[in-house]
Amino acid sequence: MERAVKIRRWHHVRKQPIKEIARELGISRNTVRRIVRENITATEYKRTEQPLPKLGIYKEQLETWLLEDRKLPKNQRRSSRRLHERLKEEGYSGAYDSVQRFVKKWQLEIGKVGKAYVPLFFAPGEAYQFDWSQETVELGGIVQTVKVAHFRLCYSRLAFLIAYTRETQEMLFDAHDKAFSFFEGIPLRGIYDNMKTAIDTVFVGKERTFNRRFLQMQNHYLIEPTACTPAAGWEKGQVENQVGNMREWLFVPRLKFVDLETLNVHLEQACLGLARTRKHPDQKSLFIQEVYDQQERSSLRTLIAGFDGYSERICKVSSTCLVNFDRNHYSVECCYAHHTVSLRAYATRIEVAKNGKVIASHVRQFGRDKTIYNPWHYVPLLERKPGALRNGAPFMDWDLPESLKKVQNHLMKRKGGDKECVSILQTIESFGLEAVSVSCELALENQVISANYILNVVNRLRPTGNLPSLIPTPDTLKLQHEPQANCDRYETLVGRT
Repeated sequence: MERAVKIRRWHHVRKQPIKEIARELGISRNTVRRIVRENITATEYKRTEQPLPKLGIYKEQLETWLLEDRKLPKNQRRSSRRLHERLKEEGYSGAYDSVQRFVKKWQLEIGKVGKAYVPLFFAPGEAYQFDWSQETVELGGIVQTVKVAHFRLCYSRLAFLIAYTRETQEMLFDAHDKAFSFFEGIPLRGIYDNMKTAIDTVFVGKERTFNRRFLQMQNHYLIEPTACTPAAGWEKGQVENQVGNMREWLFVPRLKFVDLETLNVHLEQACLGLARTRKHPDQKSLFIQEVYDQQERSSLRTLIAGFDGYSERICKVSSTCLVNFDRNHYSVECCYAHHTVSLRAYATRIEVAKNGKVIASHVRQFGRDKTIYNPWHYVPLLERKPGALRNGAPFMDWDLPESLKKVQNHLMKRKGGDKECVSILQTIESFGLEAVSVSCELALENQVISANYILNVVNRLRPTGNLPSLIPTPDTLKLQHEPQANCDRYETLVGRT
């Protein structure tokens, strides 16, 4: 290139003849003449024909295999490596590179499209993309894996992250409720991959059978669900890239927090911080938060009440008044033992219902082999089994008022005291814990610790309210002669006169 620049400049600018240029540069005149006449500004060597001496006799066979494979589905076609192995079986002794170059050239000649993508455009408020990621954090001094739900508004690129211990359907519902509250509105469409918590069956193309509860959630928010083609992550490429970026920006080095709640507060604040400090990829003069505030917030639909996001399953109550869920046990009211009930799992709590009535509610546990009791579920059983009050598992760590504990400890030391304790506990359902607790305090002060005394005090403390006015007696029912006290009549009746 440097020599060609000199030749052309000397000939066209200095007007030097070809013979003189050739003599000064020490090259042939034909070379100088070719560069001057062809007006060449760049020289590049290209091989006009690849010899392929070893592959030559196998070209026809290789083309036949490629044409056969082209008629097959993509996942059944042979790779260049597999074709090379087949040729070796036929006697080919050449290298794999020759086969690979031939296959690429053949595919280019038939017009095969390589890895290319169509840029996507979304209007303000049109869509959001969703995906899960798995991250490692330290909670309460224990290193553990959490599942992080990622949301991303497609127009403004505003992101929202929230972490859970499970990647279950109730977590999916709770994440949507939190995300829409964060966005202060609801987009028109949601873009998902083919996760089992949302889709039951994947058909050819875009046809899907969505999960019933997932459709209920979408119907509640009036969102159109869109499922991506399997193994086509570019259809929700924004959130796919966000997973990798957020892992680098927020989870490295490893995050350390007391519990999951404080971790989620940190993630929400981090999302807001990134939105205020990072430029929008298309509108580079504006930050992401500015694009959201100025252009997309007003396009979102008005936020509505959150979806009652639970996953439901049918289970049977055991003889010990327990239901099993996620390798833990939860108590229900004793009258429903051996009944079939509906268990509703939320992100943070467990509810048990029978005929639409909630019969038990507990804080959800995420460990294993835990039993969560509500002692009040077992109080009606104590009427028939008062001795269970002493060693019953639900009553071991019962958080009762101090006065009631003292009365219970005193009564349990004497014969029949367990029955008295049961009668006091059963009174709480009718009169309330506060009234019974005050009655126990009075019994301790007066040193009259017995069930009869406490129940008597409870009844006396019960507010009577306004007494109804008396109805006047009609004249026809009034006595004409009021009875007089006369002991002689009594003596006459018993025969003592």
